Amino acid sequence: MDRTPRAATAPGEGASGVARHNIGQVLEALRPDYPSVTIPKIRFLEDKGLIKPERTPAGYRKFSDADVERLRYVLRMQRDHYLPLKVIGEHLDALDRGLEPPPIDSVVPTVPTVALAADGLPSAASFNRRDDLRLSRRELVKIAEIDEDQLDQLEQFGLLAVRPGTRHYDADALVVARTARELSDFGIEPRHLRAFRTAADREVGLVEQVTATARGSRDPAASARAHETASEVAALTVRLHATLVKAGLRRR
Repeated sequence: MDRTPRAATAPGEGASGVARHNIGQVLEALRPDYPSVTIPKIRFLEDKGLIKPERTPAGYRKFSDADVERLRYVLRMQRDHYLPLKVIGEHLDALDRGLEPPPIDSVVPTVPTVALAADGLPSAASFNRRDDLRLSRRELVKIAEIDEDQLDQLEQFGLLAVRPGTRHYDADALVVARTARELSDFGIEPRHLRAFRTAADREVGLVEQVTATARGSRDPAASARAHETASEVAALTVRLHATLVKAGLRRR
């Protein structure tokens, strides 16, 4: 573990003279390496006892450099090794007692990186990606950090399924499961996500309308163009959807 943290922006000092950072400064320091980290995520990790920032008399969190480095360790273990929070907590406890955590074996498959456009949204290339990732039910539950009941609900509401004709899950199922688990930190349950399934089906229908004629052609070149068009239109619909949600929130 790298014990030399990168300092957050404009730190203050606590009573002991040690640099202290507010939660916004911590977020700014972490995001270059962990773009998906959020303030609720940091608070969640605090609730789990993985970090214990000081509190001012007014109740505001103040993070030391050591707290920031612990957060880096937690986020790295989740992203790179898919370790459950319980195991990460055991590692941190060992480090706190001057011990070295156990070696981390590569026991789980990694997921291909999704191609992103300049705006951070999935690009057309991401819709063209094909991978051979195959996960058993047990592997999916472990890597996504969900339980059997959550997986049953995700399947019940049509949010993920095994690949047709197999008993294995693919990379898309893993992304859905992990995202659903992260949303559960905010009290959002699988049953609340049915609207996303419905909206996705409508967008798929729109893409299929655009490419229907070309897909029915026996010309290989036309079929290839239809595939490329579908990827481009799909990326545009995702961008439009995300932008409309962002704009709607700004108007509230």
